[in-house]
Amino acid sequence: MAFTTLVSADTLKTHLHDPSWVVVDCRFSLDDTERGRRAYAEGHVSGAYYAHLDEVLSGPILPGKTGRHPLPDPEEFARAVAGWGVTDHTQVVVYDDAGGGVASRLWWLLRWIGHERVALLDGGWNAWQQAGGSVDTATPPAREGAVTVRLDAGLVAEAEEVASRREAGDFVLLDARAYERFAGRVEPIDPVAGHIPGARSLPFGGNLDIDGRFLPPERLKARFAPLFEGVEESDVVCYCGSGVTAAHNLLAMAHAGYPGARLYPGSWSEWITDPDRPVARE
Repeated sequence: MAFTTLVSADTLKTHLHDPSWVVVDCRFSLDDTERGRRAYAEGHVSGAYYAHLDEVLSGPILPGKTGRHPLPDPEEFARAVAGWGVTDHTQVVVYDDAGGGVASRLWWLLRWIGHERVALLDGGWNAWQQAGGSVDTATPPAREGAVTVRLDAGLVAEAEEVASRREAGDFVLLDARAYERFAGRVEPIDPVAGHIPGARSLPFGGNLDIDGRFLPPERLKARFAPLFEGVEESDVVCYCGSGVTAAHNLLAMAHAGYPGARLYPGSWSEWITDPDRPVARE
């Protein structure tokens, strides 16, 4: 059985030593970009590899052109993944300590290059500890894998399309950031506050319960179903600050039965690099 959205801690425990499963720790903090690496060194799911958001899950920043976390080169990314021992038949499990807000980026990237056997550990690091999962501090050795890149460009919406369709009746643009940032009341990261005109606020935290686990599929479907009324799934586009937490909404949508929505990878931090692009505040 392939897991393509979520996997429980108990299920992972039963497969932890299965050579066809690979676990990846994605803990990261924008405030302290080395915090995740330190946390990994202090203890992680036994056998897990570490993927740094800036170094592995993003490409080079081009000042004035890209957002804060551009997509990585797909071939380079595939080589990094292969170094964890991943093959086309590997079940990958990703996790973090932020409700999936970072690990969902790796989930989405693997789907983007054509690897669908990837799931998020529901509840992340906390759920693993609560389940009594095995923990160690050793970094596993590099392994020899091979990932066939079958890039799905249909999962991506670029700035030009967003600009031309953002207020069209058949286009739904969703902002995954907290509402205060969407409204332009605060902006702790980017130099301009606000949102893309025509976008709707859909904070990714609304996908989780009070324990940091994803809501059941039926509750997620109730949250998302109105957004898909009268439009194709591919006409629903998610963005955030830099294309990271928006993937959380995409994962939740897929878990609810809407796998065809797309990501605007550059997101707000790319949008504002062009002063001619409009900005809205509430």
